[in-house]
Order: sequence, then structure tokens, then C-alpha cells
Amino acid sequence: MRIDKFLKVSRILKRRTLSKQACDKGKVLVNGKEVKPGHKIKEGDLVELQFTGGALKFKILQIKETVKKDEAQSLYEIVE
Repeated sequence: MRIDKFLKVSRILKRRTLSKQACDKGKVLVNGKEVKPGHKIKEGDLVELQFTGGALKFKILQIKETVKKDEAQSLYEIVE
């Protein structure tokens, strides 16, 4: 799955366009490297999303094409 789609499906970011913009601005790192929106992710990858006020680090536990709102948090685990 692409990182921009995962951020939307997991509801970390509300829209896929926001995910794409974050990647284009270099605010998304996977395993310590800046990635483009089309970067393929896999289970176990460490993702860091940088915001103005800090950063969110999480580990990908599952990859699913669609999930219900209640199940979205089961896709990742926040680190630190």
C-alpha cells in the first residue's frame, strides 16, 4: 500500500490530499528516510510524521484497504 493511502485509511490524516502534501513537503519519514506519496509500506515499518508543534512516530502493525472508524487504530502502534 502507498504511504499516502495508509495515512488516510488509518485516519492519521483526514484526507489523502493532505497525506500527499505532507510527503511532498518532506514531513513524512519511513524508517528514517523522507518518502514520496507513492512509497510502498509494509508491516513493521516505522513512520514519523512531522508537525509544526512536534512529531508523531508509529509502527505499522497491519495493512488493510478499508477499515471501520473503530478499527483504524489497530493498524498502527504509537512509539515514544
